[in-house]
Amino acid sequence: MRRMKTVVASVAILLIGTSAFAQLTKHDSEKLNEATNVLTEIRNAPDTGIPDSIWDKAQCVIVIPDLKKAGFIVGGEHGSGVMSCKHANTWGPPVFMEMTKGSFGFQAGIQSVDLVLVVMNQRGVEKLLRNKVTLGADASIAAGPVGRTASAATDAQMSAEMLSYSRAKGLFAGIDLSGGSLGPDVSKNERMYGPNASVQAIALGTKPVKMSTEARAFTNALGRETRGTSGVK
Repeated sequence: MRRMKTVVASVAILLIGTSAFAQLTKHDSEKLNEATNVLTEIRNAPDTGIPDSIWDKAQCVIVIPDLKKAGFIVGGEHGSGVMSCKHANTWGPPVFMEMTKGSFGFQAGIQSVDLVLVVMNQRGVEKLLRNKVTLGADASIAAGPVGRTASAATDAQMSAEMLSYSRAKGLFAGIDLSGGSLGPDVSKNERMYGPNASVQAIALGTKPVKMSTEARAFTNALGRETRGTSGVK
């Protein structure tokens, strides 16, 4: 009888521990909300936003709000954000991503920027989900064209696996992120989806998962007119 109680208690502790992983921290929730706000503002920009033709072709979108410029002697940038991928006409559950890069590309006097990365093909998606990649080396990236009716006209933009955009002090432009390191944020994704969740399966839509209110708000901001339920409970 005592052994049975011990087993039951152990199972209960395990279940409690497992469910605790699938809980967003306050910082995680704030990051999702910030990414949603950035995305909404950029999508609503009248003439200086990402071209509609780019949105239409996008396979995945990564939003990294408030990428910080840091360092005193040796500079650098670091930020975390979220990525959602398109399946048919539906944007799937977001996964957390993190980025670090060397100190270059920031304009003088700017301490942080909002980043939007648009993944343009399946090849780029697969590379991002394997592990951390070095932008410009492992995965091709180019500063994206700006303007509602603009198109990716240059050879670099046409062939790039990702297009990058930045917003700082109200100004929106393409940005060179070559040399940056980008990949899934394992700890945040475990908190959101559980310790055994596969980031690849979630992002690619092969594993149905439940989304938090904050996560669903992000996908709604992405899709707006296409709010299906494929791959989502």
